[in-house]
Amino acid sequence: MGIIQRFSDIMSANINALLDKMEDPAKMIDQYLRNLEDDLGKVKAETASIMAEETRAKRALDDCDKEIAKMQTYAEKAVLAGNDDDARKFLEKKGQLTENRASLAQTYAAAAENAAKMKQMHDKLCKDIASLNARRDAVKAKVAVAKTQERINKIGASVAGSQENLSAFDRMEAKANKMLDEANAMAELNQTAADPDGIDALTEKYDAVPTSAVDDELAALKAKLGK
Repeated sequence: MGIIQRFSDIMSANINALLDKMEDPAKMIDQYLRNLEDDLGKVKAETASIMAEETRAKRALDDCDKEIAKMQTYAEKAVLAGNDDDARKFLEKKGQLTENRASLAQTYAAAAENAAKMKQMHDKLCKDIASLNARRDAVKAKVAVAKTQERINKIGASVAGSQENLSAFDRMEAKANKMLDEANAMAELNQTAADPDGIDALTEKYDAVPTSAVDDELAALKAKLGK
């Protein structure tokens, strides 16, 4: 039957493999459970329908068996009553019913097999859903830990980048200090080249004219010291 093919994949479903394929298990596991619940509803409805077909096929087979037994009983009564023609009619009817029984028995066997398969799929789905519900919180907890670790890794990479920036800053500061030292040295060398014997600097020292107050204070100091 078509329903058997439509739900045959449920029997071979590998829950762990499906979870592995999920991009975000924390989000997808809820969706997967909803899908399974939807599948369960369909399987349950089809299972009930096929089980009803099995019941009807069994009832038809039982009714046929009862009619066969009934025709056998009436044939025996007719023989005992000496009515062979009636007995023959009852036996002919019994033969027709017996032929029909073979078809009814085949129909019932197929219906019983289909019902067993659907019941098996129904029970497996119920078991898988119960298993996933029990594992859902654990899966979500693992995903949360993994995401936290990912954030820590990203922060660590960012900190490493900051350290590189600090190192670059230190290099630029050292370069600036070197440039300043070189500029000061160059200025000193330029000053030496302009006044190699230092005479200009020495004359500037004595060119400074002290104020009269300073001269008076200097004279008083010399007198005190006997100079």
